[in-house]
Amino acid sequence: MTTTKRDKSLVVIQLSGGNDFLNTVVPYNEGLYYDSRPVIGISADDVLPINDQLGFNPNMPEIKGLWDQGKVALVNGIGYFNPNRSHFRSMDIWHTAEPDTIGTEGWLGRAIRDLDPKGENVLTGINFGRGLPRALGCRGVPVASVGDLETYGLFNDLQDEVLRQYSLEAFSKMYGGDKGKSAVMDYLGQTGNDALKGADILRSAPAMYSSDVEYGPHDLAQNMRSIAQVLFADLGTRIYYTSHGGYDTHSGELPTHNGNWQNVSNAVGDFMEDLKEHGREEDVTILVFSEFGRRIKDNGSGCDHGSGGGAFVIGGNVNGGMYGQYPSLEEPEQSEGDLKANNDFRSTYTSILEQVLELDAPSIVNGKFEAFDLVGS
Repeated sequence: MTTTKRDKSLVVIQLSGGNDFLNTVVPYNEGLYYDSRPVIGISADDVLPINDQLGFNPNMPEIKGLWDQGKVALVNGIGYFNPNRSHFRSMDIWHTAEPDTIGTEGWLGRAIRDLDPKGENVLTGINFGRGLPRALGCRGVPVASVGDLETYGLFNDLQDEVLRQYSLEAFSKMYGGDKGKSAVMDYLGQTGNDALKGADILRSAPAMYSSDVEYGPHDLAQNMRSIAQVLFADLGTRIYYTSHGGYDTHSGELPTHNGNWQNVSNAVGDFMEDLKEHGREEDVTILVFSEFGRRIKDNGSGCDHGSGGGAFVIGGNVNGGMYGQYPSLEEPEQSEGDLKANNDFRSTYTSILEQVLELDAPSIVNGKFEAFDLVGS
């Protein structure tokens, strides 16, 4: 009997706004937690226990179930050692893997370039959502950005197929007709042709998809469904990216943060069930991260920008368990009132690049960082 070895894929879920790690993985036996958070602390009776010290937010039952199956790696205390509490700068640091300088290329853009150095597959990396995250940006590297897979493409609103073909031909000539005229026109031409090629290929994915899993109606769940559709179509995509917003919880945190994690847990649970149904559970690794955590003390309604936090690595091939140290809440161990990072986020990036995508990490993350044993072969 012969078996076909599939290339492994990475799915990145960006939690935008600064996820409150203390209310995501709760130190429910720590008195300092409740002293610091009289308003937004989560009761010890409500958490989903991981051990006798820590528990998941009660709105994360699917992720707790995956944890119990050994499919979740929790990276505690992740961050970088000169924290920046600006959303824009901190996210830029995570996107470029450059904490000390202003980077010009995204770490995943560099990864796509190494995976496909000749740019032969314009779908090696895809973002699901509006715009293009800086993590995927790299000169000369084509990346599709899909708002809605069901309607993605060029001139799909034209019902007359003959008219649509004329329009597509005109688009192709417009972007490809001035090749060699100037560097700018060459760049625009290549971008346009890549968009045309990617749109044609992606249009086939939804029709090829069949599943018994019913995803939720919210945006993240639908983006995860779209990722599954492309994944199962075997279009050669290796890196999938999507974002989930609403984590900047300065006020009214409890309902907002709890609802956010209910959506994330539900979407990840459905996606993992879909992978299992299609026999692909060990082919895909999910990274869930945020640009920073929140302050240890609440502000009477929410909590403000912090530093150290946590990340999740999820998948059928993940070596589940705890990595890094859960940051201390003791005042001498804090970073100006924040959780103090104890491991560089580029160690997690290195682990994923080497163990999932089988790439040489140092040139992508700008240095050598000790890897965690996050993902099995």
